[in-house]
Amino acid sequence: MDLERRSQLKQDFRQKLQTFVESLREFVSTSNGNWTIKEFIDILQNIYTISGDTKVVSKIIELHLLLKIFEFADQSGYKIVLPDHQNYY
Repeated sequence: MDLERRSQLKQDFRQKLQTFVESLREFVSTSNGNWTIKEFIDILQNIYTISGDTKVVSKIIELHLLLKIFEFADQSGYKIVLPDHQNYY
C-alpha cells in the first residue's frame, strides 16, 4: 500500500473514531452529565454503588461500551482483534 493511501486510511479512521467517541457521551451519560450506570446488582438482588476505584470504573465502562465498539467496527468495515491476555494491547 502506498504512503498516500495509508495516510488517507488513517485520516478516515481518525474522523470516524472521533465521531463515534462523541456519540458515546450520550450512551454513557444523561444530558445533565450523570452516568447512565449508577449501581450494579448481584443474583441475590443486592445493589452495589459503583465506587470511584479506577479499576471498577474502567471495567464497567469497558463492558458497557463493548457492544457499541463492535457495532462501530462492523458498520465501518473494521475488524476487532481482542488481546490474548489481560493488559496486553
